[in-house]
Order: sequence, then C-alpha cells, then structure tokens
Amino acid sequence: MTSNKDLKIASLLALVLFITGITCYAAFPPPAPEEPVRLMFQNAAGKVLFTHAVHNQEYDLSCLDCHHNIEDDEVYSCKECHQATSDDESMPSKTDAFHAQCIGCHKEKGAGPVECNSCHAL
Repeated sequence: MTSNKDLKIASLLALVLFITGITCYAAFPPPAPEEPVRLMFQNAAGKVLFTHAVHNQEYDLSCLDCHHNIEDDEVYSCKECHQATSDDESMPSKTDAFHAQCIGCHKEKGAGPVECNSCHAL
C-alpha cells in the first residue's frame, strides 16, 4: 500500500509539472505566420472567410492580383481608401470594390463562388 508521504510527494510533483506546463504554454506561444492564414470579413450580409493560401498557392495568384495598392512592399488596408459607402465612381465603396474584385475574378477564371450565399455565411 502507498503511504501518505508518497501520495503527497506525487501530488506535489503533479502540481509543479502542471503549473510549469501552463507557464510554458503561456510564455512561449507558437510564432505567428508572416502572412495571415485566413481572414474573416464581418459585414451585414454575413461573415466571409478568405484564405490566402488557397488563392496564392492553389490558384497561383500574386499579391498584386488583388492588392493594387502595394507600394514599397507595404500592403495597405482596403478601408484606407475605400469607405463604407461611396457615390464616387472613381473610388467605389469597400463593398463594391470587394464584389468587383472577387466576383469579377471568379467569373473570369471560371472558379470560385459567385452567388451571395456561397461566400456570405449568416
């Protein structure tokens, strides 16, 4: 039979290892990828999940195929130029710009969704 002293030592050792594991997990998180893996666009029509790897690797698209505003190797957010709403035809709203870019490419390549509920998840 196991003595009380052995149980206390085993319990203390388990507690120390548990705390060490939690501390290491919190202190040393895995490095973030250089490029985002997936983006979730929140909007009124429902969330849209976008995966860079699929577009970049499987469809062999470069950053410039979608990001037309790359200057000095810096990518700017779409909303820096495209506002939520716009009546200016030379600068479409963010929604109109996304729809023209994404759906236009999907139709041109004959790949990818073009219906609303194919991209927008409620």
